[in-house]
Amino acid sequence: MDIFFYNTLTKQKEKFEPIEKELVRIYSCGPTVYKDATIGNMRTNIFQDTLRRTLQYNGYKLKHVMNITDVGHLVSDADAGEDKMIKSAKEEGKSPSDIAKYYTDKFFEDLQRLNIQKPEIICKATDHINEMQEFVKRLIQNGYAYETSTAIYFDVSKLDNYGILSGIDLKEQKSGARVTVDKEKKNPYDFALWIKAPKNHIMKWESPWGLSYPGWHIECSTMSKKYLGEEFDIHTGGIDLIPTHHENEIAQSKGDCGKIPAKFWMHGEYLLMDGGKMSKSLGNVYLLQDLIDKGYSPLVYKMFCYTTTYRKKLNFTWDAMESSKISLERLKEAYNKHLEGKEKISQDQINEYEEKFHKAINDDLNMPLAMSVVWEIAKNNKKSVEFAKLLEKFDQVLGLQLNKQEEIKQIPEDVLDLIEKRKIARLEKNWEESDNLREQINQKGYKVKDTKEGMSVEKI
Repeated sequence: MDIFFYNTLTKQKEKFEPIEKELVRIYSCGPTVYKDATIGNMRTNIFQDTLRRTLQYNGYKLKHVMNITDVGHLVSDADAGEDKMIKSAKEEGKSPSDIAKYYTDKFFEDLQRLNIQKPEIICKATDHINEMQEFVKRLIQNGYAYETSTAIYFDVSKLDNYGILSGIDLKEQKSGARVTVDKEKKNPYDFALWIKAPKNHIMKWESPWGLSYPGWHIECSTMSKKYLGEEFDIHTGGIDLIPTHHENEIAQSKGDCGKIPAKFWMHGEYLLMDGGKMSKSLGNVYLLQDLIDKGYSPLVYKMFCYTTTYRKKLNFTWDAMESSKISLERLKEAYNKHLEGKEKISQDQINEYEEKFHKAINDDLNMPLAMSVVWEIAKNNKKSVEFAKLLEKFDQVLGLQLNKQEEIKQIPEDVLDLIEKRKIARLEKNWEESDNLREQINQKGYKVKDTKEGMSVEKI
């Protein structure tokens, strides 16, 4: 059955055919491991997991690469500000490598909780410094890069079509209107490939340009080429990466070998909070652990993400989470009833359901439509083990673990309040108050555990 994906590069839905007959090569922009991944970040990973599972459902083998950014991602997402890793290290009083390991481990723990498949290759930026330097050297030799007193910059004016992904028209952009202007840049949109490190910079390497460190964009171009070659099938990420990171990846690859690295560019849309943007200042940034603390299984959040397509904004509310929780419980109940059913179902009906589901997922990962087929089976008055097996087959794509029963109890509000107070006490290093709150939590029938991954709470 044909597969169709929306391609950000061409701005249209296209038939997907891999470069190699049976193998699909994918590159996904992974986390910058300086802070916890939010549920917004996890929405992108759920979309990427659905893509993987859909391709596998269609019989393809995968070579999927995900990077770990542990250097070079500046706070502006461009060429200004402090390195996010160093900023976090200073705030937490740890080394950048300790920060990277801690948040990398937490990221993969969240993927496991969400039953998200791990890519075949995980690559850290700091393990590829030499390859990045060689990439920058080639760009200089090819006439696409130049050196200033602060950095090695990519010269976007050398490209025939900078902005091919994002639609930026350099001729219509006023100098400095949307980018920070460095007087040594030839063009305002030139971006840093390699950054010369100040004396007090704690992450730097020897290079032909002195002690320095890589720019954010060169990392992904280098690692995707190393593991997937000059051209591969699909590049994924969040929609926020289009105008800077992914546009600049294309520029670098064209400057290196004259090719756009991926045939398809696929992007997940934003997660909104009560109709607005997530913001730490507004206190509406949630982690997966926050959902668990409220009594929701991580798979409830996955179910919630299937209520719209990956290319549409999704509005998070607690009411929506409660609705998804009820839906997942009912779906599992329906599966169990079918599992015990004795009625016979015609092969024609099984084939009809399977074709409808297959068409839905192959139509640009249309999960709401796919779920409507799932519910048709779940609500069928005939109870049959054949329907249960069909739901199990569909769950290869859904990843909802329908054949596993989870018991997540709602933690009472008064206990949650004590937990929050204890978190604050520990941040303030008020150990006496922390112990006192632990005892109060124990008296209410819950036990607190402090681990390197954070605080966990369970019923005594």
